[in-house]
Order: sequence, then structure tokens, then C-alpha cells
Amino acid sequence: MATEVMVEKWSGEVSVVSIGATKAEGGTRSSVIKVGGQKALPYLFEEGQLPYRPVIAYEVWDISPQDWPQELISAYGAVLKDPLAWAQECVNKYKAELLCLRLQGAHPESGNKSPQQAAEFVSQLLKKVSVPLIITGCGDDAKDNAVLPACCEAAKGERILVGSAVQDNYKTLAAAALADGHNIIAESPIDINIAKQLNILISDMGLALERIVINPTIGALGYGLEYAYSIMERARLAALAGDKTVASPFICFVGQEAWRAKEAKTLAKEMPNWGPEKERGIAWEAITSSALIQAGADILVMRHPLAIEKVQKYIGQLMEG
Repeated sequence: MATEVMVEKWSGEVSVVSIGATKAEGGTRSSVIKVGGQKALPYLFEEGQLPYRPVIAYEVWDISPQDWPQELISAYGAVLKDPLAWAQECVNKYKAELLCLRLQGAHPESGNKSPQQAAEFVSQLLKKVSVPLIITGCGDDAKDNAVLPACCEAAKGERILVGSAVQDNYKTLAAAALADGHNIIAESPIDINIAKQLNILISDMGLALERIVINPTIGALGYGLEYAYSIMERARLAALAGDKTVASPFICFVGQEAWRAKEAKTLAKEMPNWGPEKERGIAWEAITSSALIQAGADILVMRHPLAIEKVQKYIGQLMEG
């Protein structure tokens, strides 16, 4: 007797968000990245359309990183001292289709660059590389409120993804994204209710829900990954059931979480039973990414080229169905 396969049918779908604008659209990007659009849970192709594959963004900074583990620094070498050359290497050597610029140099303790300096760097970066951009602040709310609007204006017409907006500090960034035609990252602390409320607050300012990407604030393997997975899964189930307020694609900042895990940066001489740190960090980033893809991640912001290579291969296998 043949076994009947139960197929779930959903009434809702995830919003499609476009990042980047080509010349025909008023920008200068060589391509447009589209994410979202799912009408089923991750990789259940028989239940609904999954039109766009997850995309990986190479993380670059506007300054040379000072706190990265040696293995991560060694992956790029001297090019890290020149952020523009670093970005070009990601595109030219590693074939990055999306970059995520972190404006760490604007942080009061990391250079305290002015809004004008940050905006000038964004303008230079747009001339050096043609791929779509994600731009995030330094993490200091007061400074980001000054720097990110200036960067939004510098990238006007390029339809960047900018972030992050949080529940207590979203109005300035939402207004800048709305004025300059960009998309926004809405960050919530692993809480589906806050994610929903923040999306509503941003949309009430006039920015369409289709221009919002959710950052659910994930944890790395061994550091809250399973909790982040469950929150993403709950949000995706609600979206597919018809709740448009949480029907946004997900962005996961995997690199920053994976490479600050003690397993990724502890030296082998300190913990010889753990094996060489050269392999551990790459594995930590790749495994964290792979799990989050299964949870529904649409954009992964990653750091190590070898980890990215492994995850790209995994995505390809998944998309074959």
C-alpha cells in the first residue's frame, strides 16, 4: 500500500525585498539581489514556491579590525589595512555578490569618524565596487543616528539595506530610509512580539513592510543558536499563516557571533584537545550558518572565505530540491 505524503498548504507568504538598483532603476549597481518570497517552510519544495536562494554578504569594515582572531585576519592578510581594497578583493577574488559594510570607525572608541567622513567613505565604496550594499552602524545609538542618515543620503538611489533600527531608536533611521529610497533592518532581541511591534512602528511611518528585513539577533552554535532557531521558525510559521507584520526576510549576522565564540578563537596550545583553531573557527561559522538556513535565513553576513565557500556549496545542494 502506497504511503500518502501529507502536504501543508499555506495562505501567506514572505515579502520580497530587493537590494541594489541598476542604472535602469536610477542606481549604479551591476545587479539586484532579491530575497524572500517563500510560500512554504524552508526547502519543502513540494509545499510551495521558494523563489530565491539564501544569499551571503561578505562583511567589510571601514577600518582595519583590531579584535578579530588571527586565523580570520590571516585569511585576508595586508588588504585589511585598506578597507576599499578589502571590499574589492571580496568582489574580484571571492566573487561576492553582496557586501555588508560595518561603519565601526564611527564608534567613539574606534576612531569617532564624523558623519561626513562616513558618508565620504560610502561614496568611495560605491565607486570601487558595483555590487549591492548593506550598511550597518557602529552600535552606538547616538552616533548611528548622526552617521547613518548621512550615509543614506550618500547612497541615494542605490536602494541599500541599512540598519539597524531597534524598538527604542528607529524613527531617525526609518525617516532616512524613506527619504532616500532604501530598505531597513529591524533588529529585535530574539523576541517575536518585539519583532512584530517594531515592524508595525516602522510601517506606521510610511515605510512599506516590503522594505523591511528582520534581524532576529541570532546566537552562534553553543551560544543560543537553538533559541534563535525557534524564534525564527515561529515567525516564519506566523508569516505563512497570513500575518504580514512578521512576513519579512531574515538577516543573520553569523560572522560576528561565530568568531567571538571561545571555541573559534582559543589557541590550540591552550586547549590542545580542541584541535587546531585554524579549523575550529571556520567550522563554527559554517555550522551556525547551515543551521540558520534551515530556520529560514535569507541573508547571511559572514567573514571567512572558506566558511562562505562551504555554505555556498550547501545552499546549492539544498536548492536542487
